[in-house]
Amino acid sequence: MIDPANTMIPISRQCELLDLARSSYYYDSEKDDSYNLWLMNMIDEQFTKTPFYGVERMTAWLKRQGQEVNHKRIRRLMRLMGLEAIYPKPRLSLSNQAHKKYPYLLSNLAIDHPDQVWCADITYIRMLHGFVYLVAIMDWYSRFVLAWEISTTLDTSFCLSALQQGLELSKPEIFNTDQGSQFTSLEFTGRLEQGGIRISMDGRGRVFDKIYASYCTSCV
Repeated sequence: MIDPANTMIPISRQCELLDLARSSYYYDSEKDDSYNLWLMNMIDEQFTKTPFYGVERMTAWLKRQGQEVNHKRIRRLMRLMGLEAIYPKPRLSLSNQAHKKYPYLLSNLAIDHPDQVWCADITYIRMLHGFVYLVAIMDWYSRFVLAWEISTTLDTSFCLSALQQGLELSKPEIFNTDQGSQFTSLEFTGRLEQGGIRISMDGRGRVFDKIYASYCTSCV
C-alpha cells in the first residue's frame, strides 16, 4: 500500500496514515518469507471459494495442488490470517469467563428501519508484503457502511476509533457483534453502554450471522 514513487506524500507520512512504524517498512528480513506469502495467497483465494475449509481440508487441497506442506504450517498461516472455517462446532456455546455475557437480541426481531441495529466485523486485507486488518461498522437495515478503520495489529484501539466515527453520525438502538476480544473489551462495551446502546452478541446457533455480518467488511 505504501508507494515509494509518490512524491506528494513522503514515506514517513504514508507510514503514519497506515499506523505502521517506519522501521517496519524499511526492515529487510533475513528470512525468505516469499513462499509463505505465496501459500497465503493461495489459501486466501481458496478460502474465499470454500469458507468451510479448516486446516485439514486446506492442507489436503494444497497437497493436491502439488505443495508439500503439513498441517502445522497451514494452521500457523491461517491463524496469522485470522481465518477459521465457518461451520457449527461442538461446545460452541461455552461461555467466556473473561468477559461479561450479553444476550443475542436479534432472534425473531423485525429489522425495519435505519439505526435500529448496527453490526461490526473484522477481516484482513491482503497486501503485497503481508496483511492489514479492517474493521467496519454497518447499519443492518440499509447495509450502509458507517465507519471503518485499518490497523496492522488486532488491538482494540482501531475498533474504538471506528465506533467513535460511527457515533458521530448517529446512534443505534442495538449493536451486534461476535464475541471477539476487541468487541468484548471493557473499553468497547463501556462506550456502548455509556451511549445507552443495547449490546447483542452472537452465541450458540448464530454461526451464519458471521457470514452476514462479514458483508459489511466486503463493502469497504
